[in-house]
Amino acid sequence: MAHVHAHIGKERYAVAIEARGHRLTADEPEALCGGDTGPAPFDLLLSSLGACTAITLQMYAERKQWPLEAVDIDLRYIKTVDEAHIERAITVTGALAPEQKARLAEIAEKTPVTLVLKPGIDIRTELH
Repeated sequence: MAHVHAHIGKERYAVAIEARGHRLTADEPEALCGGDTGPAPFDLLLSSLGACTAITLQMYAERKQWPLEAVDIDLRYIKTVDEAHIERAITVTGALAPEQKARLAEIAEKTPVTLVLKPGIDIRTELH
């Protein structure tokens, strides 16, 4: 189970985040009146998807003893009037056979964060 604490005080839009003892700051860019002291919330969302995808592919390749040397993932959140979607481009490096690359593409569609984002998730909120 994951647990994160987020705190915002008097500094406009800067949010202190703590996750398992790791600290980071989220903020809005200056164009949205933030101080740009850290990634914006959607940057963090994409970061989660990218990290989960990269880790999952590396774990899978290690288990299969495939020659995967690196994984690079480029993610974009695209929102229009009619819809919103995420574009994910994955580049794998290593002497992988076409079948291995195809399998990694299949695995990318089944990563834990991918599976949470695709159908959405129920968020239960309490205000204290």
